[in-house]
Order: sequence, then C-alpha cells, then structure tokens
Amino acid sequence: MISLFTLLVLLLGASLAGVLAWLGMAGATQLTARQQHGYLHWVFPAILFLLALGSLLSQRDLTTNYALPPELLGLGPAPVKHPLVAVLQPALSLMLLVFSGERLLAHWLLRHLQPTPLLLPLAFAVFWLGSTASPALLGAHPFITHDFFYPLVIGLAAALATPRELDLALRLTRNSLLLLMLTGLLLVPLQPTLVMDTKYHQGLIHGLPRFAGLASHAVSMGLLAQLGLLCLLARPFERRWLQRSAWALGLVVLVIAQSKTAWLAFLLSAGVLLLWRHGGQLRQRLSDPLRPTPGVLTLVLLMLSVVAISGLVMFGNLGERLDRFFSSSEGAQLASLTGRDRIWTIAWDEWARHPVFGYGPQLWGEAYRQAIGMPNATHAHNQFMDTLSRAGSVGAAALLGYALLLAVLSLRFARATRGLSVALFVSLLLRAMSEVPLLLFGYGPELISHLLLLMTLAAAQAQRAPVVHMQRAGPSRSNPQPVH
Repeated sequence: MISLFTLLVLLLGASLAGVLAWLGMAGATQLTARQQHGYLHWVFPAILFLLALGSLLSQRDLTTNYALPPELLGLGPAPVKHPLVAVLQPALSLMLLVFSGERLLAHWLLRHLQPTPLLLPLAFAVFWLGSTASPALLGAHPFITHDFFYPLVIGLAAALATPRELDLALRLTRNSLLLLMLTGLLLVPLQPTLVMDTKYHQGLIHGLPRFAGLASHAVSMGLLAQLGLLCLLARPFERRWLQRSAWALGLVVLVIAQSKTAWLAFLLSAGVLLLWRHGGQLRQRLSDPLRPTPGVLTLVLLMLSVVAISGLVMFGNLGERLDRFFSSSEGAQLASLTGRDRIWTIAWDEWARHPVFGYGPQLWGEAYRQAIGMPNATHAHNQFMDTLSRAGSVGAAALLGYALLLAVLSLRFARATRGLSVALFVSLLLRAMSEVPLLLFGYGPELISHLLLLMTLAAAQAQRAPVVHMQRAGPSRSNPQPVH
C-alpha cells in the first residue's frame, strides 16, 4: 500500500512538473513575442550558481585531495551533494527546461518569418542519439533518467540561437565567471582549505598553493578562467578600469589554478582570436617599408630563439636532464599522464568487451569506481576514450562525425564571427584531451563551452539565412544584431 501511494505521488509530481513546464514555456513565449531573444542566456549563470553553491556547502578540504595513491593524483575529490543543492537542482532544471523549450517553441512558431538552418540542430540531435540515447537503451548495462534529456533540449535551443542571444550569452557568461572567480578569491582568508590546496607541490610554480575556488577542481577552475578571459576578449567592458580589473582577476586565477591544459588552451584560443581580429594590422606593421623596425626586431627574435633551442639540444646535455626528470616523482607522474594511462586501459578493455553500444551510462559511476578501486575516476579523462567505453563504436562514430562538422563550420564562419568560432573550437578540442566537455549525460560547467560554440555557429548561420518579409504587428525581426 505504501509503495502504491509513493508511486501515485511520483506520478502526480511528474504530471504537475510537466504542466508547469508547459505553462512556463507558453508564458515565456508570450513575454518574448515582441523581442528578438528569450531567456536562454540565463542557462549559464544558473549552471555556475549550482556549481558554486555545491562547492560552498560541501565542507571539502582540498589539502586531502593529494593524499591519494600516485595513480589518482589530480583527479579530484568525489562529489558530495548537499541537501539544499538536492532541493534546488530540480527547480533549476525545470527553469532551464522552460527557457530552452520556450526558444524551441518560438523558433517553430516563427519559422515562416525567418527560415532557420537545420543542419546544426540535426547534427546535435544525431550526436545525442549516438552518444547518449543508444548506450542508455542498448548498452551492456542500460540505464536511463530524465537528466539525460536536459542537454538535448538545451543544446537544440543553443543550436537555434540568434546573434542577439549570442551577445547576451557571452556577456552574462563573462560576468558570471568573473563573479565566480572573485568569490573564490575572497574566500581564501576565510576558508582557505575550501578553495586552495596548500599541500600541492606538483606544479611548475614551486611553493605556490593550487587554487580551485568554487569549482570542482583546480583544473576545472583554470579552464573556467580561460573561458572567462575568452569571453572578455570577445565582449570587452566599455569602461577601461573595469576591463583592466577583469583581466587582472582572470589572469591571476588562471595562473594560480596551475592547470597546464588551461594555460595552453588560453594561449592558443586567445592567440587565434587576436590574430584573426588584428592580424591584418600586424602584417601591415611588420611589412611596412617606411617603418622596418618592428619587422626587423621580430625576425631577430625568431632567429635568436632558433639558435637558443638548437644550442640547448646540441650542448645542453638534454638527454641526461630528461633522464633525471623522468626518474623523479614529478616525471613519473607526467610519464603516466598523472595516472590517466591506467584509466584509459580500463576504458579500452570495456570497449573491447562491449564494442557496439558500449558499457552504458553508469560506467565510471560510484559502484563501478568502487569495483575497480579508483573512487575518484569519475570519467575517462579523455573525450574519445570516455565515449568509446560508454557508448561503443556507435557513440565514437557519432562523436567523430559531430566534431568534424563543428570544425568545418567553425572555419567556415570564422570571418563572420571574427575568429570566435575557431577560438571556441580550439578551446573545446584541447579540453577534450583530458576532460569530457561533450558529455551529455546531464548538465554541468563542462557544458558551457560546448553551448557557447553552438550558439556562435547558430548565430552566424542565422545572419546568413534569408529573411521573408511579411506584414505583422510589432517591431520587425528582419534586422538581427551582427555576430561581432
């Protein structure tokens, strides 16, 4: 009787949530009927708020993070969900579903006014089917939950974004990430073990504690700082003092997070963006015959760099130094990619056992981690290996096809986005080397860069799409904001 009553309560709750979501989408559609955007941009601060609240209430101690076996160093503590977070997360999930569903409904209702290119949303849907739905239904250990559908709805809405929605998303993401970084720094004197690992000694900056802030791990904090700086480049503040302060904050957090992946991602993505936007001016200055000094200095610096590297290789006993380094504890960790070689071996073995549809979504779940004796390995620490092991060859093929399409579209719309599409793709690609930013078994901070890339490409597509002029009440929708 009790189980029947519980079942009835759950069914009633699910029905009520569905009705509320539909009413919310209908109401939001009415509110946004006379403007060019909805509320999709609020997805980003909502995700970051949930991340910050969960870390703040976790009572974690980062100084114990590295008191682990060598093969687990740097993989981060197992997540602990506070009861308040468990209560707020469903409400935020419903809010994200309403905001995203409203955009899908609005695009469907207005499709006769402004045709929408469907290649990107269709590609995203196919990727979700191959990497998420197929292992959930057909994997060796099938498992499905409502969390899997949130990324589908949010991603489809992002793949239909307009230039105005992209602009709002970049600005709000920039502000939210800066606030996240600032809050973490302000907590250093108040709760130092919550936001910093004072016992960290594996970084390139010896003696400097590693900063994780309110992110799940220092690596995640570094990548979020890199993304915040990229948004700051794409959408700078109008006030000079605010722009300089934001740059100082972002660079400080990027450095003290001590994530080599984040440093490399920042250098390459920011370099791509700056080169695309100012490369013409740079080429003019370097090749100006009336002012040859910059070009000569650049050439001299390049020659000196080549000579220095050659001298180091030929006369610097490089082989002996490398042998000494890899004999040390830091070198041993680097040689084993901080224990990730063991994780990748396990992932490969799981694919060999289940080659078509993979193990299923619960690979790297709590029960599986306990079974293999690696309680902190929450994923395969590589997007391809993670997808291959969870979703098999079907998921891996979907991933490669989707990534190829993103690369082609990023290059195709590089001029329209002034290099932002290429910069975001490079950042996402580098992050996929050691993280899982394309994982769609739920939503979290890893989804942000993926969504921003989708919105950037969708906005560029929308800007090129033909507009059908029709008579209707209200302001015209035929003049979208430029992507840049």
